[in-house]
Amino acid sequence: MTYEIYIHVPFCLRRCGYCDFNTYTAVDLGAGASRGNYANMVIREMELTKRWQLDHGIEEPAADTVFFGGGTPTILSADDLVAILDAIRRIWGITPGAEITTEANPDTVNEYYINRLAEGGFTRISFGMQSAVPHVLRTLDRTHTPANVADGVEAANKVGLRSSVDLIYGAPGESLDDWRTSVRTAIDLGVNHISAYALTVEPTTKMGRQIAAGTLPKPDDDDEAAKYEIADDLFEAAGLEWYEVSNWAWPGYESRHNLGYWRNVDWAGLGPGAHSHYNHVTSSDADDATNVTNDATVSAADSHDMHGLRSWDITHPRLWGTAINEGRIPWGGSETITPGENLEELIMLGLRLREGLDLHRINQAVIEAESKGTTAPFRRIDLTELQPMVDDDLIVIDPAANRVIPTRKGRLLNDVVIERFFDLAGV
Repeated sequence: MTYEIYIHVPFCLRRCGYCDFNTYTAVDLGAGASRGNYANMVIREMELTKRWQLDHGIEEPAADTVFFGGGTPTILSADDLVAILDAIRRIWGITPGAEITTEANPDTVNEYYINRLAEGGFTRISFGMQSAVPHVLRTLDRTHTPANVADGVEAANKVGLRSSVDLIYGAPGESLDDWRTSVRTAIDLGVNHISAYALTVEPTTKMGRQIAAGTLPKPDDDDEAAKYEIADDLFEAAGLEWYEVSNWAWPGYESRHNLGYWRNVDWAGLGPGAHSHYNHVTSSDADDATNVTNDATVSAADSHDMHGLRSWDITHPRLWGTAINEGRIPWGGSETITPGENLEELIMLGLRLREGLDLHRINQAVIEAESKGTTAPFRRIDLTELQPMVDDDLIVIDPAANRVIPTRKGRLLNDVVIERFFDLAGV
């Protein structure tokens, strides 16, 4: 059984123009949710979460992976991040050889900081590189330089930390040559993992408002598709294999934490706005969560109609801190996962992975739904039904493993492939 822990750090030095994550630039947001006290507050939430798990018969094993995301986790001191990790070790335990990752803004870390992370048990660091081209970084409101990234990777290498960089393609004004420069620069860093994401423009962000006003051009789907193909070609030539639609790694260097999400394992999310996921929780447990949080709205469901529980923390740090100070697990809401929703998630997640969608697992989920008396008309999928998608070069089939794997075209048209599988499965 795999168990993961995610820590959300909601602080940033400044908000980037494209970002709509749950982040804040204020040093102190009230109710104890300040940069200086944040580690203490998260540790208190861990203790409340562990108590809730035990009260509801959830015996999670030691954590296989821990991931600090944000925001900017490295806006906190290295000692604070290590203190949080030590608390996880005390409350749940951490397995030998666990993957312990933090995201890092390249201009918030130095050699001393990275050394302290390594001493404290971290094994991996993911740098928010985004681009290697100065004018693209300015468009994205990023303050670091390409040299900051190189220095961080070098410092990580010295102490034996695995390193990854994140790239964003499709920024307004970014040419194909700009993107090639960024990809080649990332490869030349010698990192063993690279994520590359298409820019998503949200209307409530600074960039979204600029695009709506016509002062920045809107990202183009064809341009983004061309950039995805450029990245895939260059990564593959450098020995980095795709293992998820937006992620490439040397074999054996995949992000175990992210793979856990895509494989639908259990995880606890801690910090404002963080999500948690439990595969096997009874509806009475879910209903009782309302009494624990007083903020959570749990959808009504009979035990035979649910598959698990998804919850999310209160978004605003001050209200999150208030709940913790009152001894309540700081959920903003939760919902049961029905057999149909579970089937949808298995399809969506499986079709993002190089290991592919396990049709046996999908059909087993249909059988389980039938056995629980669901009235939804779910259908099992037969390999013979998939030939049209093979003919369209969207998928390939591994009949020996009974798995379906998206082609590059299928990755680019991932939503289309998912919808076709939803139709076949009747969800």
